[in-house]
Amino acid sequence: QVQLVESGGGLVQAGASLRLSCAASGRTFSSYAMGWFRQAPGKEREFVAGISWSGGSTDYADSVKGRFTISRDNAKNTVSLQMNSLKPEDTAVYYCAAALSGKVVVTTFEIDYWGQGTQVTVSS
Repeated sequence: QVQLVESGGGLVQAGASLRLSCAASGRTFSSYAMGWFRQAPGKEREFVAGISWSGGSTDYADSVKGRFTISRDNAKNTVSLQMNSLKPEDTAVYYCAAALSGKVVVTTFEIDYWGQGTQVTVSS
């Protein structure tokens, strides 16, 4: 069992940066792949970024490549998402996610645990 708690969301202007963090409980955190997904009003939840259990592999949605960076610290049971050059279209609830497979996952049906979400709002 893994519990995920996100923090770091907020309201920023376009072009600003935010750093989301996710704290995970459980002794087996280092064996999970981790990821960030987001859901805007009226839209389906979509993949944003993912990282493998070791941190050796990462993947990003095309819409955030070059602007967002995912990282993890297995000693601290945390995963982070650094978001730079934010755009109004990045506005959404961002969810931390964990997958038992250990490899980078990009689809919601591969996720085993979800956080409660944190709101990110980017004004123009």
